[in-house]
Formats: sequence, structure tokens, C-alpha cells
Amino acid sequence: MSTLTILYIILAGIIALLLALFLYYYRPDSRQKLNILFIFLRFITIFSILLLIINPKFEHINFYSEKPKLIVAVDNSASIKNLNQDKNALNFVSTIYNSAEINKKFNVDYYTFGNSLKVSDSINFSENETNFDDVFNQLSQVYKNDIAPMLLITDGNQTIGNDYQYNATKYGQPIYPVILGDTTTYTDLSIQQLNVNKYAFLKNEFPVECIVAYNGDDNISTNFQVHSGKSLLYSQTINFTKSNNSKIINITLPANAVGVFSYKATIAPQENEKNKVNNTKSFAIEVIDQKTNIAIVSDFSHPDLGVFKKSIESNEQHTASILKPAEALGQTNDFQLFILYQPNNTFRKLLALLDTERKNKFIVIGPKTDLNFLNSVSQNYKHEITNQKEDYLVSLNTNYASFLVDDINFESFPPLQSNFGSISFSIPFETIIFKKLRNLVTDQPLLATFEFNGRREALLLGENIWQWRAQSFLNSESFEAFDDFFGKIIQYLSSNNKKSRLNLEYESFYNGTNGVNFKAEYFDKNFEFDARASLVIEVKDSILKEEKIFPFILKNNVYQVDMSSLPPSDYYFTVSNSKENISKSGNFKILEYNVEQQFLNANVTKLEQIATNSSGTPYFIANTSSVLKDLLNDNRYQSILKENKNTIPLIDWKYLLFLIAISLTIEWFLRKYNGLI
Repeated sequence: MSTLTILYIILAGIIALLLALFLYYYRPDSRQKLNILFIFLRFITIFSILLLIINPKFEHINFYSEKPKLIVAVDNSASIKNLNQDKNALNFVSTIYNSAEINKKFNVDYYTFGNSLKVSDSINFSENETNFDDVFNQLSQVYKNDIAPMLLITDGNQTIGNDYQYNATKYGQPIYPVILGDTTTYTDLSIQQLNVNKYAFLKNEFPVECIVAYNGDDNISTNFQVHSGKSLLYSQTINFTKSNNSKIINITLPANAVGVFSYKATIAPQENEKNKVNNTKSFAIEVIDQKTNIAIVSDFSHPDLGVFKKSIESNEQHTASILKPAEALGQTNDFQLFILYQPNNTFRKLLALLDTERKNKFIVIGPKTDLNFLNSVSQNYKHEITNQKEDYLVSLNTNYASFLVDDINFESFPPLQSNFGSISFSIPFETIIFKKLRNLVTDQPLLATFEFNGRREALLLGENIWQWRAQSFLNSESFEAFDDFFGKIIQYLSSNNKKSRLNLEYESFYNGTNGVNFKAEYFDKNFEFDARASLVIEVKDSILKEEKIFPFILKNNVYQVDMSSLPPSDYYFTVSNSKENISKSGNFKILEYNVEQQFLNANVTKLEQIATNSSGTPYFIANTSSVLKDLLNDNRYQSILKENKNTIPLIDWKYLLFLIAISLTIEWFLRKYNGLI
């Protein structure tokens, strides 16, 4: 407690005493003893009130010792078991857990990682992917204010995420890789990479590129083949030497029927190969009978046009061409959809022709749009003309019913520049994105769709959508999320199928069992999102004839189900609502592939590099005693003496209020009893 506070308390006592004396000491009555009691009670009252105002406090300081943390991150992927290192890893973790010296010096935190980082509860080496990037990203945030060296128990083989060799430095603390595996070189033939498009078009041929690698000292000859079911489609003899140890094989295969077709590429193994799993790789392709051609029409250049083309052509089923209005006039039969960018009077003939031919349209309205012209040719909507501009932020409509819209972090997107003023529709429409002005979400659409007389149309009321695609890349380090969102709009406008109360989103085939996810939206009869539906998916294995049922889980206004537990096979499915007679059926294929089975050795080079970059030391699993000894003897990891300062009130205000109430009550009662009131 400070000296000034003590002086305030003394001064409060003097003031309380003087006021009490002034009130009772000079009273003209002879009850001197009662006056002394009254002075005391009034002193208590006034002094307590003044203490409440001063609120004296004192600081309580206690010291404690904080041990450094030791992070034990264990690779829980299937490659550890494939390299026969699972027992070694578990034994080492058990050694750390039971080490009295380690637990005395460190607070040990255990994690496992594979597809993602998790607090360790069980280690079974069953995950089908290894994401080191997630480990360093998350732990760097959790332990940024602590001394926390990391024991990274892994084989160093990465399958997804950014390259950890350069990304591990963001952790900012020493990393001690404990290497599971060895550096022994084995003779091995493998299909390193297989590149093929997701879609092919009927009656065409599609290219397949396969990279085959050889690791060994002898000259060998082997055979590369591609099968579809029991049919041999391609065969080639390949020769390898120690120096000539890789081949790129380019072939083309026919697409003779519509549907999903699976293939298997195989390189014949040698007798002494240790890992023969990586000699085979399955792939699939979906054959479709048409390609959607889209025209992007504008009479001036703008970055948005390039973004439209890039996003559209990220889907192999779509092509896009940028045209002037006059060029598009003679080519309307070549395109299934027209994107009209900020139309003006030069679009008059084109708009009339598109209406006559009943073509679907996507119109972008911005500051350069001639609103007088647009209002004159549009029968379905009118835009207020104010000759003013405004920047509008984004608010996603989670009840949009025509197709599934994922929230790709729209709230982080920069504003679009638009015409100030409202737009009014004469027909029913649906809003995908509302205009948001600062923190106020308006009822005006920024992006909307509608259907009229069997045609579909979309309106985007703002320019500079190229900034959205750029921001989406900054958010996720990929254009995929934005391109998928834009692709759904294009897919909706390219089709004239009737609106459905049950919408599904899934892939025709999945590479491996990881990430077999379905999404669904369900709407009531008024096409408002129904969060009360009980959706299930019944899956039937067409080969084994086994049936399984999975329930959907509601998450962010989308029903989702994860079926990664299904083995590779061909499946038929039916999604239904148990409360209503509405269902949808289809089929999908899961290809047999496990990337974690492709490795023969630990990636020693990368693990040694991250140890060097982080001032740590690499160890092989056989040297576990060295690891613990070095950690115990490293002077960088010492307990830190910290102080904890607590400010505590001298007297609880509740007790002071109680004392004030008691003293006033006694004083009033005594005065009343003695006839002084």
C-alpha cells in the first residue's frame, strides 16, 4: 500500500472524528455518556463511507518457478508402420513419459499429427496423409511466449502441405528430429507421378503422362502396362541403368462411352524389390458428351474479364472467350452462356438476339454501365439512377436455395464498387450475397439469380471482382475456393434443370479413401433452408454387395457426411430424408491408393536440414539415450523464476456497507429510545 493511500486513510479518520464531534459534543443536554456513544457510531459511519471512496488496496507478490516445455510431436501416419518403425516410436514415447528426470526438468506436452495436428490421446499409425505444415503453423502460435523445444518423431516423408524443409523455421525454437528409419538404399521401381485430366470428352482421346523411376545399380529391363479392368490397353518395355534411371511415358487412351472409368498403371517389379506397392497406381476419368462454351462480352478492357476467364477455365468442362459486342453477334450459337460486362448501348442488338434465342445471361452492373440503356431493355428489373458510386462489402445469404454455396470467408473480401441506389425486381429472385454498407447489412442484392420463362439469369452489381479472387488466394494460398464458388454460378446458369429441394455436392470418383465427403442442402416447400431434416445416405458396394448407412451432420447450414472409412470400390448411394418422401441417388468410385505406402526410407536430408536451421540436433531412433541426455544437459532450457502480483482491497466493500448499516441502525434506535427524535 502506498504512502499516499495511508495519508488519505489518516486524513479520513480525522475528518470523520471532527464531523462526529461537531454533531454531538456540543449538544445542550446532560447525557454525556450517550453523546460519546453517538460520536463513536457516527465516526464509524463517516469513516467507513470515506474508506469506500478511497478504496485502499495493497499488492501481494508471490514468486514461482516455471519449467520449460518439451513438445513431443509423433508422426501418426501409416508410413511409420510400413517402415516397421511403429514399435520403436511407441517405445521412445514411453521412455519419455516414464523418465523422472525429463518430467522434473520439463512440462511435457504430447501431440500426434497426420492429416492434422491433435493433442495426443492414442497413437495407431493409421492416418493416410502427413501434413508437417499444420504442425509448425499451430504450435508456433501456442508456444510463441514459452521456451518449448520440440522432439519431432517422424520418418520425414510429407504428402500434403507446404514443404516443411523451409517452413519449419516459423516455429522459432529448436527442433530435434528423431528419425524413424534408415538411409539404406534398396532396389526399387516406382511410378513417381501420374498426370491425367479429370474429364474427357466423348469420341476423343485423352492424354496420360506417367513418370517412372528406378533406384538401383544394375541394368534392368521391365514392362509398363495400363489396364482397364481385365483389358490391356497399353504395354511398353522400358530399360533402366544406374545413370538413366527415370522415364516419362506419354500415351493417349480413347473415350468411347459416357461415365466414370478407372484404370491401373503398372510397372513390373523386380524380384528383390522391398516395396512393390508403389509399382501400381490407379487413376480414373469422367467422360462427358459436351463442353460448355461461355462468351465474356465487353467493349472495354478490365481485370475482371481475365478473372472470369481464369475461373471458368479452371474447370476442364468449360471454355471461355472474351469478345466485343459486335463479334458476339455472329457467334451466339457457339456459346451456352453469355457474360455481359457492364453493358451499354453497343449491346442493344446482342441483347435482343439473346432474348430471341432464349439464352441464359450473367450481367455485371458497375459504374461504367449505362443504366438508362439497361433499364430500357430490361423487363424484369430496374436500377435507380443517382449518378453516384458506393463501395459495398459482402454478406452471404445462408438461405440461398438454388445450389450449395460454401462460405469462403466472404467477410474478409474487399468491397466492390457499385452504383449507389436500389434495384427493384418485377419477378421473384434469390440473393446469393447482400450488399453490406460498413456494418449495416442491407436487403439489396450484390449478387442475385432469377428464373423467368425457362431461362436463368444472374446479376452482379459491382466491379473489381478480381480483388475477391486475390483475397481468396491470400486466405487459403489457393484459387480453388473462389473458382469453385464461381464455377457453381456458371454451372447453374449453363443448365435449365428445375430447382430441387434436395441438392447434393460430391465427386464422381475419389483418389484413395481420405476425404470421401458429401455435402447436402435441404429446403422446405417454400424453398427456405430446413435445419430440422434428418438426412441419411445409404451406400451399397456394387462388388461386395455390402450396405452401410451414414447420417448427415448439420454444420454451418450445410449437411455433411464423411465416408472415409469406406474401402476402395464402386458404390451406389441414395440420400433421403426420413421425415419426407424425398431422395436422390447416384454412384461414385473410390480408387485404391495410399500415398503413405510409397516410401522406402526416412527423409534424412530434410530432417537434418530443419534441425540445423532451428539450432537443434537430429537423432536416429537407435540413439534415444543421447536425445534425453542432451536435453537434460542443455543450459538453454532452465526453469524461470516469475513473480505474480495481485492487487487486493484492504477491506471488502460488502463488509463496509454492512458496518455502515449496523452503526446507523444502532444510532437511530438509541436516539428513538431516548426521545431524541
